Amino acid sequence: MNDNHLPNGFHHLGNCIRPPSEANAILLQATLGCSHSKCTFCGAYEDKKFAIKERKYLEADFEFARKYCRHQDRVFIMDGDALVMPMKNWEWLLKNIHEKLPWVRRITCYANLKSIQLKTDEELSYLHENGLKAVFLGLESGHAQVRKDIKKGGTPEELIFHCQRLRKSGIRLVTIVLLGLGQINLSLAHARETGKALTAIDPEAVSALSLIPLPNTPLGQAFEKGEYQIPDARGMISELRELVKYTDLTRGAFRSVHASNYLSIDARFPQDKDGVLKTLDQAVAGNIDLKPEWMRGL
Repeated sequence: MNDNHLPNGFHHLGNCIRPPSEANAILLQATLGCSHSKCTFCGAYEDKKFAIKERKYLEADFEFARKYCRHQDRVFIMDGDALVMPMKNWEWLLKNIHEKLPWVRRITCYANLKSIQLKTDEELSYLHENGLKAVFLGLESGHAQVRKDIKKGGTPEELIFHCQRLRKSGIRLVTIVLLGLGQINLSLAHARETGKALTAIDPEAVSALSLIPLPNTPLGQAFEKGEYQIPDARGMISELRELVKYTDLTRGAFRSVHASNYLSIDARFPQDKDGVLKTLDQAVAGNIDLKPEWMRGL
C-alpha cells in the first residue's frame, strides 16, 4: 500500500462506491475491495484486492474529518463489505468515531451474506448499540439457481436466516436486488423467489436495479457472445411487477429510482403496493413511456 497519505484529504484508494443515500456522509475507507469478489455481474472492485487498511491511514483520516467535516453527521465505512472486518477492528473504529467525531449520529456500511454469517448475535447487537445503524446488502436474487449461476454464494435459506438475525439486532437493513439476472427463461421465477425472500426478511428498504452487462465481467462477456439473454424493456417491467406482487413489507420503502431502471418507483409498502401494481400494469400494456436506453446508466 502506498505510504504517501494525502495531506489535504482522506486516504482513498481505487474506486470508491457508496449508496446514494450516503452522498453527504464522511467516507472512511477501512477496507479495500470486496472479500467475496466472485459475482459474475460485478466489476466494481477489480482495481484492488481485498485488504483491511492499516490504522495509521484511518488515524490521519480522523484528524482530517475532525477539522473539516463538522457539518456531516453521517459516516459510511467503505469498501464493498466492511462488515466482514474482525470485531477488534470494529471496536477500535467505533471508539474513534465516538471520541473524535462526537457529532456523528449515524454509521453505515455495505455487507454481504458471508460477513453477517461471521458475526454472532452478540456481536451484531454490540455493533448496533455502538452506532452501526444500517447496512446495505446486495441480495440480488432469492432464486437458488440464479444465485448459483452468478456465483453470489449461499442459498436462499441461508440468506433469509442470517438477514433475519441481522434485523433482530436492531441494525436496519437496506437490500439491493437486480432485475434481469434470471435471463429470459427464469425472469419471472427470479422475481417471484426474490419477492418471497424479501417478504421473509422484511427489510426496512428494497432498492431494485436493472442489469446492465459490463464488459469487464464474466456476465458481460457472455452477453457479448450471445450466451446471456436479458429481457427487453417490457420484459424488465414485467419482472418488476412480479417482484412487487410477491414482496410484502410490514413497513418499508420500495424503490426503483436507480438510473439503470426503465421506470422509477418510490413507494412505501404496504400502503402503496396496490397503486404500484396498477402503474406497472399500465407500463406493461404500453400506456406509460419507459426510459430510453441512452438515458440508462450505472
